[in-house]
Amino acid sequence: MNIQRIKNSRLFYGLIIALCFVPFVSPAIALLIGLGLSLFGLKNENLTKYTHFVLQAAIVLMGFGMNLSQAIQASKSGFILTAGSVIFTMTAGLLIGRLFKVDKKISLLIASGTAICGGSAIAAIAPVIRAKDHEISFSLIVIFILNAIALFAFPMIGHYFHMSQETFGFWSAIAIHDTSSVVGAGASYGPKALEVATTVKLTRALWIIPLAILLSVTQKEEKKSRVKIPWFILLFVLALLASHFLPAWQPTFAHLSWLGKRGMVIALLLIGANMSINQMKKAGKKSFLLGIILWFLIGTSSFLLLNLHLLTN
Repeated sequence: MNIQRIKNSRLFYGLIIALCFVPFVSPAIALLIGLGLSLFGLKNENLTKYTHFVLQAAIVLMGFGMNLSQAIQASKSGFILTAGSVIFTMTAGLLIGRLFKVDKKISLLIASGTAICGGSAIAAIAPVIRAKDHEISFSLIVIFILNAIALFAFPMIGHYFHMSQETFGFWSAIAIHDTSSVVGAGASYGPKALEVATTVKLTRALWIIPLAILLSVTQKEEKKSRVKIPWFILLFVLALLASHFLPAWQPTFAHLSWLGKRGMVIALLLIGANMSINQMKKAGKKSFLLGIILWFLIGTSSFLLLNLHLLTN
């Protein structure tokens, strides 16, 4: 009876994972499906134990889809603002997290997601700091909810204040978490806004690399003396370089990048399936408040700086 149940569970999860390759199943939807499976007691420990491996593999494959030339070009005009926003958000996140007595790993994940590129940053940082599934899930939930709000709210705010397309592109790239929502907001505002938002966002996303390496050095477990090198980040860099220096392979790299994006969806499904109500309660309301405050800080400060720059030029 137990053997049959295991077989049925594998078949069921196999069908759900196959569904993750369908375009309309977004990362947020996959996470919600996983949470639903968890709530109904439909866990499969044999599959969910591979969550971190799937996360790391997805990050590496997504590196094939990044355009290094565009990121470098965008960095010429947006590097200082982007760097300042990342450092400011990470510092504020850790300080506020300590003030609110939020779990340190959750603070790091939420701050990373807010500072860099939402779910992708959380997925990349989580294996480095050895975050638990409930810590990853809660951080992703916070980011996804705020991300969805930004997708609709930012264009409205931009039009209300008569922001130029270029200014709005910079603002959305810095203050909105995930790349998908940055692109969506930019596209709804105008073609120039979309171009600026996409390229600046690429520059911001590259901060995953130094942050992951820094955390691998500074977040060592007390019982271990050796630093755990985030090899998957190094593979991500190699994928990024390969995409840049081997243009003839772009069709293949496009397929690998797509596979990485779908792999991220599968990883989020597995993360959600490992989540429980008790774990969400353990994370606490203060963690959610941390995400809201960080988002408000980066949104308002970047808005004011961009408009102050326009007034002084």
